[in-house]
Amino acid sequence: MTTGEMLKSLYEEAQFRPGPLSVFVNPFYFARKGLYRHIRALAAEIRGKTLDVGCGRKPYESLFPSSEYVGLEIDTPENRKHKKADVFYDGTVFPFAEAEFDSVVVNEVFEHAFDPDGFLSEVHRVLKPGGALLMTVPFVWDEHEAPRDYARYSSFGLSAILQRHDFQVVVLRKSVDDIRVVFQLLTGYIYKKTVTRSPLINILLTLLLIAPFNLLGEILGIILPRNGDLYLDNVVLARKARTSG
Repeated sequence: MTTGEMLKSLYEEAQFRPGPLSVFVNPFYFARKGLYRHIRALAAEIRGKTLDVGCGRKPYESLFPSSEYVGLEIDTPENRKHKKADVFYDGTVFPFAEAEFDSVVVNEVFEHAFDPDGFLSEVHRVLKPGGALLMTVPFVWDEHEAPRDYARYSSFGLSAILQRHDFQVVVLRKSVDDIRVVFQLLTGYIYKKTVTRSPLINILLTLLLIAPFNLLGEILGIILPRNGDLYLDNVVLARKARTSG
């Protein structure tokens, strides 16, 4: 591996598995750090044959003790070029048999489902009875991946829609429920208003304009009290009922 490839690998690692380096190079440091911490804590429940719906580049695959890991994405030229999906589909019906998977991962995808009931029906269909669903969904976040950004879910709304589709909510966590929410919104704003086509310039701008707020947010997040009503993401572990009804 060349020096350039090594640096690129370290940078990509810092985007989804934030460590000390990420404070300086990740404009979404607080959100990604929170997600990684909660997903890692619940990862042991995701085992057997696993489906990752909207898998992107499969950033958390190595956390799960799955025997087989299948990535699914909507079939577009951009997704075929940039995503690590194993299977592509029409965005409506998952191309899998009923009860084919032991577990399903849906990471930062549900807000992009224009038909959330249809989406959850498909998740339910391909998941075995008693199978685990690990889902992360934004609560406080700006519009993204326009124009396919359709909803935000409170903890109550997410629990209700899952229960309506015959899922039992086992764990529901609120990720980043403190002052760091404000700092993440601020750094996200700065990033969107300064981002360029040059990765190197973007890293330099992050160092200069965003890293100081990441550091300050970390300090104040320790000092100031938490607020369970204001947070970045819902992280849910649910199970499909073993018997319907």
